[in-house]
Amino acid sequence: MIQDLKYIGLSVLLATSLASNAGNPERVGQAGAGHLLINPYARNAGMVGSNSAKVHGLEAQFLNIAGTAFTRKTEALFTRTNYLGGTSININAFGLTQGIGETGTFGFGIVSVDGGKLDVTTEDQPEGNQGTFTPSFLNISLSYAKMFSDNIYGGINVKLISEQIPNLNARGIALDAGIQYHTGKYDEIHIGIALRNWGPKLRYQGDGLSRQTTVSYGNNYQLSVNNRAGSFELPALVNIGLSYDFYLTRDSLGKSRTHRLSLNGTYTSNSFTYDNGLFGVEYSWKEMLMLRGGLYTEKGIFNANDSRTVYTGPAAGLTFEVPFNEKKSTIGIDYAYRATNPFGGTHMIGLRLNL
Repeated sequence: MIQDLKYIGLSVLLATSLASNAGNPERVGQAGAGHLLINPYARNAGMVGSNSAKVHGLEAQFLNIAGTAFTRKTEALFTRTNYLGGTSININAFGLTQGIGETGTFGFGIVSVDGGKLDVTTEDQPEGNQGTFTPSFLNISLSYAKMFSDNIYGGINVKLISEQIPNLNARGIALDAGIQYHTGKYDEIHIGIALRNWGPKLRYQGDGLSRQTTVSYGNNYQLSVNNRAGSFELPALVNIGLSYDFYLTRDSLGKSRTHRLSLNGTYTSNSFTYDNGLFGVEYSWKEMLMLRGGLYTEKGIFNANDSRTVYTGPAAGLTFEVPFNEKKSTIGIDYAYRATNPFGGTHMIGLRLNL
């Protein structure tokens, strides 16, 4: 117990020190790589990411990497997101987690954002009519998590980041770290702390920064001028989460997983925008049918004139997961919806295999 408290104490100290400079709305727009803030997994999104204290499996790579340590065999997951309906932006997320030994888990994940088609414009032809291009954003995650005791789980995630448009690209690296603590008579109490998107600044480079210009010095000369791009920071943040499970039916061990109700809450301390309060609830029947709801909050979100986010708050989702062999391997389908204003909301659907 003393060792567990040391882990929790160090994590709280780290999170507090990092959060002390966060939540500054005056820094909005000063960070790049905003795609790192988009939740690409349906189970998380159905509760607006409020489940950072108890998230398990590959989806923990986004919220709290410590949760990947719960994979003891093999899990594979694919999710497709229709982001902000009407924008033609689609997100594909794929990955797997693999248990190693008795306590370790390796994870691999890819999140690819297709930015849709945009018109090519220039100073001479600002109206376009020169074709289209598609921005692309990609991050690749390599993670390792470990079960340190029956109660403590921790992990670290390395993300390779790439953003690209024709003749221009930015590449970099970011780190995530997290810890989860599970306690109570039936392990019904969950505490999680995670640092996300910490890393060096990124800078765009490529031929797209060069331009032709004419210089008159007696005669006219054509010169190639290379413009310097400014660097930008990553959207670092800290998640501090708490969850509690209610087992609505009892068996000889004092609980039953037939009916479970989980309440989740996460405080997100952002470095470049308002802080967030995330709240969610999940009902589970035999861990086969799960219904979810969530509410995303931040300063001014419920006032259209003051809101600085496209999300309006509510989210919902569901999962249907069934075993399909004697080893109790399962296959599941996840769905989530997040309300937005403007656009037509965000729809997500995922396919999961636990082998």
